[in-house]
Amino acid sequence: MSALPSIRSAVLLVAAVAVVTVTSGGVVFLVRDDLFTDPARPQPTRRAQEPQARPEPLERMVPEQVKDFGRGGPGITPTPPRVLAIARATVPKQARYALGRLKHVQKVAVVDAGAIKISGTGLNVLAVTPADFRAWTPKPVADEPAVWSALSRGELVADTAATRRLGMVLGADYQVDGGPRLRLAASAGLGLKGIDGIVSAETGKALGVAPGVAVLLHGKEGKVGTAGVAKLLGKGAQVIGLGGSRTPAPQEQRVASVGRPGSYLDLYKQAATRCPGLSWTVLAAIGQVESGHGRNNGPSSAGALGPMQFMPATWRAYGVDGDADGKKDIWSPYDAVPGAANYLCANGAGKGGEKLRKAIWFYNHSWDYVNKVMGYAEAYARAYT
Repeated sequence: MSALPSIRSAVLLVAAVAVVTVTSGGVVFLVRDDLFTDPARPQPTRRAQEPQARPEPLERMVPEQVKDFGRGGPGITPTPPRVLAIARATVPKQARYALGRLKHVQKVAVVDAGAIKISGTGLNVLAVTPADFRAWTPKPVADEPAVWSALSRGELVADTAATRRLGMVLGADYQVDGGPRLRLAASAGLGLKGIDGIVSAETGKALGVAPGVAVLLHGKEGKVGTAGVAKLLGKGAQVIGLGGSRTPAPQEQRVASVGRPGSYLDLYKQAATRCPGLSWTVLAAIGQVESGHGRNNGPSSAGALGPMQFMPATWRAYGVDGDADGKKDIWSPYDAVPGAANYLCANGAGKGGEKLRKAIWFYNHSWDYVNKVMGYAEAYARAYT
């Protein structure tokens, strides 16, 4: 079972609030050598050697299997929201019909919404029916099947800005304060001011968000006003004009599928959460030394396979299905990297110090190898802090 990442190093997420808080201002959303060395015998601590090469820029290294993953899908004609409103209570049918009759309004949607928290950090989420909500998102998001299938599975799609702000790790699981565990499935530019993420309507019920309090209106750009909406929803409603639709920046259009981070940097960070106390930099260092981050997957002369160079017998004991595709694939980085974290953790890597060094020794029976890995790990730590 994977451990939960801390809110600082990992991600987002979300504690459900059973009701939406109301203030005077409105609703608040809240292979291998040195085989005869005895690893049980204490070894002298060795100063990690600086690697000759500088660590590679991991955020630009994309695992081969996800370069085109999930792209395409049926076309959707976007109907971008011009106004977003949050009412004090469930919007009745009569008010919904009246909203649809407002001048220049062509389409209305009413969805559930609420403020949710994880470790005290609040996020504003909408709970939607995926098939109905697609057209309300920017086209790059609407045309991304991974987003909508993830929502249908009960997972979270976070806005790109919230992902960056909270240091969120794609594919990681998080415990909602007082609620269920959620997996962060994807990050995308939603184009909804003040909204940090979306979940399915069913998941929203489990989180306890308020039913039918969020209103989205579409019409001709620049024509849909806020005054009529505020009047219909009554005192205390929050009404926000969203303006014209904009094309999300490239980094906002990027969407990652469930359990499959879009770069080796994200992959190493996610996998390290399986072992409390293990730094992602150690996994990155091993990935660098063993295969150059998937560029030389073997087989090695000793028979090691894949981007983390597992021996088949070791893989059978410690391999994992990291991307939940139903198989443990020694060649897949999405399985091999968390498998490496699993193996290191079983040998005490999460305890740090000499325990970490011995765990790396078990990975490859050479103290020179240990020093090389630790050197790269230190270099990665400096490069990404």
